[in-house]
Amino acid sequence: MIRIRDLSLPAREDGPRALARAAAGALGVGDGDISELKIRRRSVDARKKGDVRIVYTVDAALSGPQEPVLRGDRTGRLSAAEEYVYTPPAAGRIPEKRPVVAGFGPAGMFAALILAQAGLRPLVLERGGPVEDRARAVSRFWETGRLDLSSNVQFGEGGAGAFSDGKLNTGTKNPRIQWVLDRFVEFGAAENVAYEAKPHVGTDRLKTVVINLRRRVTELGGEVRFGAALTGIRLKDGRVAGVTVNGAEELSCDTLILAPGHSARDTFEMLLALGVPMAPKAFAMGARIEHRQRDIDLAQYGAFAGTPSLGAADYKLIAHTAAGDAYTFCMCPGGYVVAAASEEGGVVTNGMSYSGRGGENANSALLVGVAPEDFPGTGVLAGMYWQRELERRAFELAGGDYRAPAQTVGSFLGKPSRRDVDPTYRPGVTYRDMREVLPPRLTRAMELALPELGRRLRGFDAPGALLTGPETRSSSPVRILRGEDRQSAVRGLYPCGEGAGYAGGITSAAVDGIMTAERVIEGDVFPRHVYASL
Repeated sequence: MIRIRDLSLPAREDGPRALARAAAGALGVGDGDISELKIRRRSVDARKKGDVRIVYTVDAALSGPQEPVLRGDRTGRLSAAEEYVYTPPAAGRIPEKRPVVAGFGPAGMFAALILAQAGLRPLVLERGGPVEDRARAVSRFWETGRLDLSSNVQFGEGGAGAFSDGKLNTGTKNPRIQWVLDRFVEFGAAENVAYEAKPHVGTDRLKTVVINLRRRVTELGGEVRFGAALTGIRLKDGRVAGVTVNGAEELSCDTLILAPGHSARDTFEMLLALGVPMAPKAFAMGARIEHRQRDIDLAQYGAFAGTPSLGAADYKLIAHTAAGDAYTFCMCPGGYVVAAASEEGGVVTNGMSYSGRGGENANSALLVGVAPEDFPGTGVLAGMYWQRELERRAFELAGGDYRAPAQTVGSFLGKPSRRDVDPTYRPGVTYRDMREVLPPRLTRAMELALPELGRRLRGFDAPGALLTGPETRSSSPVRILRGEDRQSAVRGLYPCGEGAGYAGGITSAAVDGIMTAERVIEGDVFPRHVYASL
């Protein structure tokens, strides 16, 4: 096949027939000479508001020889299609004791899948419920304020990513990423997830993906236990010798993949008490900002706003200020700000959207980075305790019933304003000054950044836009230290994923889980022959 890069179509003319004609034109052949056309990448180029375009990379198979076409290329856009296919490793031996995976978020799910495919029959411990039950518990919390401490936006099958936009784009480079994307499609995501530059699944479809991935793990001999919290690790001679489940049940094991998620505060405290090496880690905090999606579409696409091939517009912004960098994170087009608490007496915000991204509002986190030297306390868990302090303050300020503090951007900036955006956060909001909720350096950085971001994206600092907070769980506040073999100083303990401090989203966490499972399978020998060139 021949790979064609930078194949650009006007947004209003996008479609299979237009793409086939453009591919034939780039190759210098007739439409009928292409026997197969496969999209490898699709992105939106909105740099020119008067000429928004869709840019493709495609692989084309010709009914005739391809060598003359490649030799005749003068554009530099054509090449022989090459790809690297990830091949999960096979186990050289099956250990007597089953490996245990604690946590069934992205890292734990894909670690369990790789172990199961290798025949190691992993035992998965997940404190929360299956995603079907978890969805009901989350809906009940949003409607009534009754929080389930085990099954919520943070805990349960699928991890925190199951209640988000399901964004799969990542800044990391790893050939396993495409394998992860292909598995999402196999298990129920839309086909375009495999090739979009900014792929997203949507909270609604993620449930199907997670259920099908779990079924594959169990079909291959693995076991997934819900309502099974890891409450202890038994050590012998500096090695893992077993685990405690729900404070009572003892299980023997010598391999524990720990994928706790960034909100497993009791797990972090348990590890600290055991003496497992950890370190405080930088993260970020701030608030969610909501605009009308139509305004974001107009700002990004101009007259092309509403074009079906473009969908709901997104953005990614950063401003450097004297008080620190402020940036947008986890942007959810056509989405909702959601209550994401996992502890009683604390308010936490997050964002999500469904696969159609059809909500009236757009939202993203507006965050400011904090480092261990900023933490008000000392010790490995100082950042975690700071998060909790801010969450409890927000809970009290908003009325003590899981409503969240909210404020218009105009009010926050000291300007006359009226609210143009209806809040999507449930159970509801209470209007308070964000300076009562967040530390002064963070609110100062946000105050300085908003006008700058408004210059980069028209209307971002609109007085009627809405801030809802606090957003405290952007990433883990600790790192569970590990070596090049991915083991802790406690042998047999393999920390991985976002909660352990080694990933920053669904895809990177999944890849970290895969690479950790590889180390378990291969033992002391680094993986070999993992990639096969086609």
